[in-house]
Amino acid sequence: MIFEGWAVIGVIVCCLVLLISTTLSVDLVLFGGLSLLFIAGIVPVENALSGFSNEGMLTIAALYVVAAGLKETGAIQVIVQRVMGRTRTVKKAQLRIMAPTMVMSAFLNNTPVVASFIPALERWSKKVSIPVSKILIPLSYSAILGGTCTLIGTSTNLIINGLLIEEASIRSLGIFEPALIGIPCAIAGFIYLAIFGDKLLPERGSSMEIFEDPREYTIEMIVGKGSNLANQTIENAGLRQLPGLYLAEIQRKERTIPAVGPYEMLKTGDRLIFTGIIDSIVDLQKMPGLNPATKQVFELNAPRNERQMIEAVVSRSNPIIGGTIKERKFRDRYDAVVLAVSRNGERVHEKIGDIVLKSGDVLLLESMPNFIKKYRNSNDFYLVSPIEDSSPVSTKKAGIAGFTLFGMVALAATGVLSMFQAAIVAGAVLLITRCFRYATALESIDWRVLLAIASSLGLGEALKITGVAEHLASGLLGMAGDSPVMALFLTYIATWLLTELITNNAAAVLIFPIAFSLATSMGLNFVPFAIVMIIAASSSFSTPIGYQTNLMIYGPGGYRYTDFIKIGLPLNLIVAAITVSLVPQFWEF
Repeated sequence: MIFEGWAVIGVIVCCLVLLISTTLSVDLVLFGGLSLLFIAGIVPVENALSGFSNEGMLTIAALYVVAAGLKETGAIQVIVQRVMGRTRTVKKAQLRIMAPTMVMSAFLNNTPVVASFIPALERWSKKVSIPVSKILIPLSYSAILGGTCTLIGTSTNLIINGLLIEEASIRSLGIFEPALIGIPCAIAGFIYLAIFGDKLLPERGSSMEIFEDPREYTIEMIVGKGSNLANQTIENAGLRQLPGLYLAEIQRKERTIPAVGPYEMLKTGDRLIFTGIIDSIVDLQKMPGLNPATKQVFELNAPRNERQMIEAVVSRSNPIIGGTIKERKFRDRYDAVVLAVSRNGERVHEKIGDIVLKSGDVLLLESMPNFIKKYRNSNDFYLVSPIEDSSPVSTKKAGIAGFTLFGMVALAATGVLSMFQAAIVAGAVLLITRCFRYATALESIDWRVLLAIASSLGLGEALKITGVAEHLASGLLGMAGDSPVMALFLTYIATWLLTELITNNAAAVLIFPIAFSLATSMGLNFVPFAIVMIIAASSSFSTPIGYQTNLMIYGPGGYRYTDFIKIGLPLNLIVAAITVSLVPQFWEF
């Protein structure tokens, strides 16, 4: 092997050591390694930058925009709420998320499934006080396992099938043919995660950390007409034991219900009085079926998903001091609506419009983002600060978002458009129908994940052009001798190792010609090898960099590199054993 090849191996080993032993981010380490190879002249510029124009990476970027549409319209929150229900334990939460994710990922590309669920599960985990690190790895792993069950579950399956037809001149695989191995692997993975998921996964990013802020607000919400919460009990509606939030009372016409019990039935028009911290108030605003009790919210001249929640401290010189919010026409004066008031930890008993404001009151406002620029240096307020990820959710366009997602999948699955083209069309439809703002679309893209994917593709290209990948794969497969089962096993190992080091698609493309040559020289049917590659290329459980869904959850879950090794390596061995033992039973050599 040439010097450049050893240099590439050295850089990749250094990257792996840094990822395992430090807290440096994946994107920084991988981009640093790629930059080093480029600066040293080992990798030409066109190869180093190939990952940044890769269709798979760009498809993920477009899918982030589609996922933002599902999030902003409340569609995915509704799905998650129905799937997760009133789960309160880690094990039940894992089971509830894994089963539907596996089924959905078998028929949808698993990348948009994970991209759509991540923000909704982050919010749900805060609500039920379950660390998000306990559920995001099961989300990714179940999506990966579900994707192996059909030909359209992941792009790798389609790539291998295309190579099977074009390069090997062999029949196309049936859409459910991979399920003969994929389903047993998915069942085994489900059982493994159900038994060991809670024990082996770390407890990080706990939502309880947000409750250190003692500032509390009092806010009124109303059960609107046609609300799905009407005629449900407080407990069934998910309004009991909300973390950081307390349901103080219900006002029903002229009647006040204090000390609300879990079996109290909600009615249309009920006014619910909550006391809680800011993060919980933000979550409450996004709960389907509840609306702010003040009608002023619906009189602002902008769709709710284009607004922002802001905290503002009333100054001594503010002209509204001494009068009620309604009398002093707060909305007309500031083009903002007061949702809640915090006053030195005291509960403010009056309705929002009847509150007489005092200096030092902290107001939770809903307004357009330009409110900050306009009043940040105003004498009316001591402090004006935005609340991140607080745009109110309106579910009026949830149907549009859901139909758009279905259309995107249908176009891609039928081959009318590529996944990339279908994702771009879906994103454009969501923007045109104003399911979210253009700025929100840009903000929704996780650029660090894309940088990590593009850099890993560049490193994969370095392995390829220097001959390292072919050298390593040929060495492994050359050990097969005359044993077909050993040849299958080594094909699996080679594909899996390259998947963990680079990416699943790159690994499949690199191993395919070598495995085909081996099968031909041994006089064997190549279809079993293709099935093994489909499973192995998707079985990236031991590192966060081999599969895009692992990279997507790496940051939000607060994971470390070793977390994937700890829980993923045993799963890799389980899937390998099932695949290599079952493939010869269903396909003849």
